[in-house]
Amino acid sequence: MLRVLNSSTTSNKLKLASVALSAKRFYANQPPPAEGFLPGVADSKLIKRTSEEALRNPELASVSAANGATEKLNLFQAVNSAMSIALATDETAVVFGEDVSFGGVFRATSGLAEQFGRDRVFNTPITEQGIVGFGVGMAAVGHTAIAEIQFADYIFPAFDQIVNEAAKYRYRSGGIFDAGGLTIRTPCSAVGHGGHYHSQTPEAFFAHCPGVKVVMPRSPIQAKGLLLASIRDRNPVIFFEPKILYRAAIEEVPVCDYELPLGKAEILKRGNDVTVVGYGSQIYALENAIQLAEKKIPGLSCELIDLRTIVPLDIDTIAESVNRTGRLVIAHEAPKTGGFAAEITSAVMERCFLRLEAPIQRVCGWDTPFPLVFEKFYMPDMIRCFDAIKKVTEY
Repeated sequence: MLRVLNSSTTSNKLKLASVALSAKRFYANQPPPAEGFLPGVADSKLIKRTSEEALRNPELASVSAANGATEKLNLFQAVNSAMSIALATDETAVVFGEDVSFGGVFRATSGLAEQFGRDRVFNTPITEQGIVGFGVGMAAVGHTAIAEIQFADYIFPAFDQIVNEAAKYRYRSGGIFDAGGLTIRTPCSAVGHGGHYHSQTPEAFFAHCPGVKVVMPRSPIQAKGLLLASIRDRNPVIFFEPKILYRAAIEEVPVCDYELPLGKAEILKRGNDVTVVGYGSQIYALENAIQLAEKKIPGLSCELIDLRTIVPLDIDTIAESVNRTGRLVIAHEAPKTGGFAAEITSAVMERCFLRLEAPIQRVCGWDTPFPLVFEKFYMPDMIRCFDAIKKVTEY
């Protein structure tokens, strides 16, 4: 191959063209790029395609009044925009992690080092424990530390620093010190071909830890507003970014600086018969399942709720809905046993027991390591979610 590439003869040019054509055909039949592809997201009714749609959200009322300008961004670009604003408005803010100075694996930090300097956006060694430990130290002395763990699957070496240091810093010092300026960004969840080391959704591990907030957005507008709120929140926050959504859809995102509330779920669709709850990329599987259920079951009306913030959990919004509908379906990609759906189920049972018309259904990943070739059987897809809605309806 090297001889072909280095030769200028006509014969070898033809060989090179043939090699290029073969490569093009080969890659055309390969899995999608690292960020994956989730069918239907670009056509989702939840994606805001015009400025008017985007700014109609009451949570953005102040943005609409102050500056109605929007721009077309996908999710990774919205994350980039949020970090750019954070760096511009807070001189103590820094962004760091493996490869972030030249954009990172998913390009979410592209251009930030050039804009703000390599003393504020910089690479670290390949040591997740070191990245988070460094972030805890920076936050403890007053900086705003925005750390990136390249894949959520590799956050576990940093588990001790998150759970025993960042989360407990304020408590163990009696409020004298804290690491509240720490935000940990990390791409998570299924990607189509990631296998068991690039597909995990580990939010439940951290939901068990007092002192840490856990957030997962579903769209570009949500990602920008929730990330800015996370960075400015004075508690450590783990910000999970479903990587399959990075390039799945383009949304009209407000150009200006804005925040969306942490600890507040959003009702995406009103309904009277079944409450359906999810977060992250799972929202789109649930949206499709609801559309199928309402088509197959005449008169059925489902309510769809996006948690957005897993911790703190907005149980009031869920309970109010279940008290009206009497039925609840919860879905997430993480395994069922010990998954966050179990916590929601327990909390709802405590508040809505006498109003329930059917057992609560959990639609989750299976209790196995995340598979590669069997990913489509592992995922809580539209059909599995539809079956759960149908089950609670017919109970």
